[in-house]
Amino acid sequence: MTTSSASPGSGPLERLVRLRDAVRARSRTQRELLLFGLMTLFGLIVMPFLIWIASGRVLGPYTHGQNLHAGPLALVADYYTGLAHGSLVFWCVALGPAVLVLLIRGFIAAWRA
Repeated sequence: MTTSSASPGSGPLERLVRLRDAVRARSRTQRELLLFGLMTLFGLIVMPFLIWIASGRVLGPYTHGQNLHAGPLALVADYYTGLAHGSLVFWCVALGPAVLVLLIRGFIAAWRA
């Protein structure tokens, strides 16, 4: 019987510290691009599900053709179809989190100036 003991520096807090140090070691441009990329991924992956949850509570269930109770994956499929067709509305949703972060940073920089 073996006993597993956590090695020093392998806990979640230590991993977060290492991740923070790795991000801080990058140049400012690399950090900004990383943040913009993460926010864009958030807009592409998480936003459709947040929209499905919020709209389901406010507007009622999502309908897809004859299916009156389509699930979140039907909305995601429609979302990616809209992106593939180049719909400006869908791209605004996808890029919205990244643009919001840029706007907030711009307002903070203007406030400090």
